[in-house]
This record gives sequence, C-alpha cells and structure tokens, in this order.
Amino acid sequence: MTARQPLLHLIAAVAALLITSVSAHEPLTLHIAHRAAIRDLPAPAATTQSLELRVVNLDQWPEAEIHAALRSTAQILGQCGIRVTRADLLQVTAPESHRHFDTPRSRELARELALPKPAVFFTAGTRQIPAFDAEAIGRGNSRTRPELADTVWIAKGARDLGIVVAHELAHVLMDSGEHDSSSGNLMSESTTPQNTQLTAAQCERLNATGRRNGLLRGVD
Repeated sequence: MTARQPLLHLIAAVAALLITSVSAHEPLTLHIAHRAAIRDLPAPAATTQSLELRVVNLDQWPEAEIHAALRSTAQILGQCGIRVTRADLLQVTAPESHRHFDTPRSRELARELALPKPAVFFTAGTRQIPAFDAEAIGRGNSRTRPELADTVWIAKGARDLGIVVAHELAHVLMDSGEHDSSSGNLMSESTTPQNTQLTAAQCERLNATGRRNGLLRGVD
C-alpha cells in the first residue's frame, strides 16, 4: 500500500486538473433579464451626427442612475453636433466572475453578447492592474483583444458618472487615448464637473473618426 501512494496521489492530481480544465472551458451562460429603451435624451440645436448606444447593466445599478448619466453624456456630446438617437439598456445576469472588468473574462462576455457598437458596460468593479474607475477601448488599443473594440467599462463607485461616460466615449469615437490639460476640457485626465468642454478640433476629430469607423452616422 505504501508503495502505491505516490501513484494514487498522481492519479488524483491529474483527475483534479482535468476537472478544473473542463470547468474552465464550460460555455458562458448569460441571461438578458430586461431590455428598455432610454428616451428623452437631450438633443443639440443642430444635429450633424447620430449615435446609437447599447448599454449593459451587469451589477444591478439603479436604472435611474444610468438614465441620469446618459442624459448628462448626451448633453456633453451635443456640443459636437452629436445626438444620441438610440440607447438600449440591457440588464444582463452573468456569473460573478464576469461582472467585473477583467480582460479575458470581459472578452468572453463581449463575444457572447455580440452587441452592436459602441457599447457601454456598467460593471461591479475592475480586476485590472492598475485599476481605473473607467476604461475605453478603441480600435488602436484592441488589437490583442478585438472583442472589446469600441466599448466602455464603468466600475461601480465612479463619480461624476455622466462626465465619465462622455469622456470614455470620446476616447472611443476619436480612437485616441490622448488627454488635454486645458482648463475645463472634457479630455482632461481628471473627470470633474468643471471639465465638460470639447474644442472645435476635438469635435472635428471625434466626428470624422467616429463616422469613418461606423460608430456615428451623418445626418443630412
């Protein structure tokens, strides 16, 4: 019996590894519990581009909080002639492991949902290092994670939510991670109630790149 113990331990270890491997590759099960259209978003006086958003609530964020954030976002983007003409809110039930922003698991989730872009995900938090309250993934920083292209990920607890969403969407629409240190600029590294303005050059780039990448549609 003693001589066989190492072999038995090896067999048990291999079996445990196989079980872990199988469970790690089980299909991701998601359930869309609720869909709602967010209406009555502010519109600019002169609309030149339309923007359609898919908004995913992964962690029981209050819908009123998301609505208020998107109203603020629409107001900010309106200064560039952009109107949010559609915003679909989806309440998605996902495993706890996929409710945080975490590149490998978030890639799985985005691939499984296969939503039109751009898409904004309201998450339970982030497991990325370094950890940020919000992250934008455009074409330029998604080459190794294509499923995440043109998405925004917001961690619960982020402050000035509407400004954060507008800031991150602007990164996606401009396909740029650049920040602007000008006073009051939306693209400052700090998202605060004082930083909501976009320059004419930023609007031009945002509109041109967003339209070229199929994220905005021109309005005649």
